[in-house]
Amino acid sequence: MAETTDDIVTRLREGFERIALVQRADLWTAAGEVGLNPTQAQVLGFLAAHPPGIRPKEIAAHLGVSAASVTDTLNALDRKGFVLREADPADARAVALRLTDEGLRVNRAIAAAASQVALALAQLSPAEQASLLLAQVKLVRSLQLAGAIPAQRLCVTCRHFRPNAHPGAAHPHHCAFVNAAIGTEDLRLDCGEHEPADPATRSANWIAFENGRPPLQAQPDI
Repeated sequence: MAETTDDIVTRLREGFERIALVQRADLWTAAGEVGLNPTQAQVLGFLAAHPPGIRPKEIAAHLGVSAASVTDTLNALDRKGFVLREADPADARAVALRLTDEGLRVNRAIAAAASQVALALAQLSPAEQASLLLAQVKLVRSLQLAGAIPAQRLCVTCRHFRPNAHPGAAHPHHCAFVNAAIGTEDLRLDCGEHEPADPATRSANWIAFENGRPPLQAQPDI
């Protein structure tokens, strides 16, 4: 008897839940080795991935936690000497954040820690890894459109992204920021150089990306 789509979706969700449990355990272990809890480690990672000047409310939105929880976490990181609070030059009432050198060092140690999920992913073939990354891009975009997660710095929503600019090539897409062809395996879920494309371009690019052809809407020269 053929399985229904709902059955498959349920099993996929259960699979993600099991992977998330291991991912959480990995984070507990890596964070504990440097004297942090998982939330503190996540905040360090978020600050390391963004330019100095990020605000607490942006961290709260990204992690899906309350402002009070982020404040408590930042207080702990401040006491440990990992984070600096500075006056925001653009708004005297606001606080801007950046990591100290020690905070950057600790974050690198957490990122380099052994991960059971990373080891399992490394056992997949390159084609399987690329397919999984593509599925993640689609899932993250859907969640973003649904308002379940804040805006993410995806390649496919960036003004520098040119979908299928090199049709038929091993690396069919193009990043205008680095002026280089990129393939599925190069797509980013969180790119530091991301600049949001306007809504019309985002829509045209996504349709072209899914259909495997260049967008009908004109793009700047690459």
